Amino acid sequence: MIRLWFLCTASAVLLQAPCSAAAQAGDPASPIVVTGRGLDDTPATPAYRSSEIDRGRIVSSASGRIEDVLSSVAGFQQFRRSDSRSANPSAQGVTLRALGGNASSRALVLLDGVPMAHPFFGYIPLSAISPERLESVRITHGGGSGAFGADAVSGTIELSSAGPDRLGPWSASALVNQRGESEMSALAAPRLGAGYAVVSGRWDRGQGFHTTPENQRVPATSRASFDSWSAGLRAVFPLDAQTELQLGSLLFDDHRTLRFDNADSTSSGQDASLRLVHRGDWQIDALGYVQARDFSNVVISSTRFTKTLDQRATPSTGLGGKLELRPPVGENLTVRLGSDLRVARGRMEEEAYNAVSGARTAIRTASGKTHDIGFYTEADAEFGDLVLTAGARADRWSVSGGHFTTQDGASALVSSQRFADRSGWQASFRGGTLWRAGGGLSLRAAAYTGLRQPTLNELYRPFVVFPVETRANAQLGNEKLEGFEAGIDYARGEMLHLSLTAFDNRLKHAIANVTIGTNLRERQNVDAIRARGIEAAAGLRSGAWSLDGSLAWTDAEVRGSGPALALDGKRPAQVPELAASATVTWQPREHWRLAATLRHVGRQFEDDLETDALPAATTLDAYAELPLGRALALVLRGENLTNERVVTRNQAGSIDLGAPRTLWIGLKLRAQP
Repeated sequence: MIRLWFLCTASAVLLQAPCSAAAQAGDPASPIVVTGRGLDDTPATPAYRSSEIDRGRIVSSASGRIEDVLSSVAGFQQFRRSDSRSANPSAQGVTLRALGGNASSRALVLLDGVPMAHPFFGYIPLSAISPERLESVRITHGGGSGAFGADAVSGTIELSSAGPDRLGPWSASALVNQRGESEMSALAAPRLGAGYAVVSGRWDRGQGFHTTPENQRVPATSRASFDSWSAGLRAVFPLDAQTELQLGSLLFDDHRTLRFDNADSTSSGQDASLRLVHRGDWQIDALGYVQARDFSNVVISSTRFTKTLDQRATPSTGLGGKLELRPPVGENLTVRLGSDLRVARGRMEEEAYNAVSGARTAIRTASGKTHDIGFYTEADAEFGDLVLTAGARADRWSVSGGHFTTQDGASALVSSQRFADRSGWQASFRGGTLWRAGGGLSLRAAAYTGLRQPTLNELYRPFVVFPVETRANAQLGNEKLEGFEAGIDYARGEMLHLSLTAFDNRLKHAIANVTIGTNLRERQNVDAIRARGIEAAAGLRSGAWSLDGSLAWTDAEVRGSGPALALDGKRPAQVPELAASATVTWQPREHWRLAATLRHVGRQFEDDLETDALPAATTLDAYAELPLGRALALVLRGENLTNERVVTRNQAGSIDLGAPRTLWIGLKLRAQP
């Protein structure tokens, strides 16, 4: 990490003198423009299937939460259907293309180029990502082998922050719903010379709704209460006409209670990053980041309603960075050369209790470290309307320091296991072609491979969702993706866009929770998860009206042998066959917006053996923003307006439910133009 920060600083020093001289030699009146983003997209970016979400759609979701925004793209899914108010944070892994099956993220999520996954668990802290701070979202479906590509086996989700041009000098909002829950946010985006800063904060709290059906509630049943806040600071400064420095920080804290009184979980983080972007003849993107995260969770017995497990702390650290160079090789050729580093280390501390006496029965700790350094190269060549692209990546990965210790209730040592360190090299590739056939028609095809290391959670931490125990497995190997896709796009200016993609992805050695006994599972590498299907998307603009829709149909199945033979041919847990979304928007003038979203998620299974099903669900959401003056607007939001019964968990008939009908009203205040 020190070397990466040194690279950023040294690059700034080396680039400052020649770039400043060039700027002085040119027109002294030429403005310095900072973008706050990384290097521009390469010509071959459209060769890989992607979806875009603009700021208008980002800030007008019914729940005001980022997972709701991302769910408007069919094929995106969390491990469970619950949102970040009513899910255990450790279950909030995200994936694409039906490659689910456990709670770790198989999609790479980046915020301004920085990976967001928890270093120990691999989940995404969704409650910390405020939609009102964002400019755009781009989702690349399918594997990638570029920067941080070692975690992108199902795709990449790139979140880009907005600057003062879109945010204005300042804004604030406050909303309340019929249960008395509140959401408040504020931000300021002052310009600082040729640069700018964005300071933002958000606070959500409330008693929550009952996730437990009425006929299953007991006196100890609790609402899914939540209390979370996040604060961000982002500053962008020009070093000269072609170079800018981007600093970012994110602080967050999240408290939730699930199902029973005192079944509390917490998630917190302190992240910081430094990025240098140079857009001269030799383009450079250098990034360094650090993450400090923690997590705790209390498990309550579902029969005696007393504490059985206190996972009191999981201090974890993530370090990493990248350095990418784009040399000047000609107008029709773009070359990327780069390296990236990711290090994750963490420690789990928990205590087990007797559900009857309340006495402490065991103390368990688990710790370890994973490391990945990747080297990648990619080239795009343009031949008129034809673009060819190819890239290769080599990863040196390692797992070390694995340790699991058990003590009895009196702190006497019962067992201590140290696991062998492991390391190796793994190569991955991707390539594609894009042909602009004319008349707005484009044809594309791509193939790719990729890898994902198991998380420290999967390797070392067992867990219980009563009555099911899931064991860890320190011998888990890397997942490896092999996939290809082909698609057709049609665009008629800004008015119409259509997209159709067929894909076939195979995730070899996929990590899944495999049933090995009654109420007993273990994390294991199954032979593969194969997902093949069709993705369709459409966008229509006509005056003040717009329509955005997407559909994903996927035939996914597990290939298993040996202990996982019972899974062979079955659909992966938590994976629907069909998902679809459509949003219609009417925006007659600036600051007016009416939108409605219809979303459908097909039937899926809770478990690996297809024993417990989650029925299909269709929901309707709405959003309205109505100006009350130059600086004030009325905001109305409606979640699940038809009050659809959305089952999020079903274990032998023990059920959790998603958000019922929820109506919000509030005010938005912004600086006058």
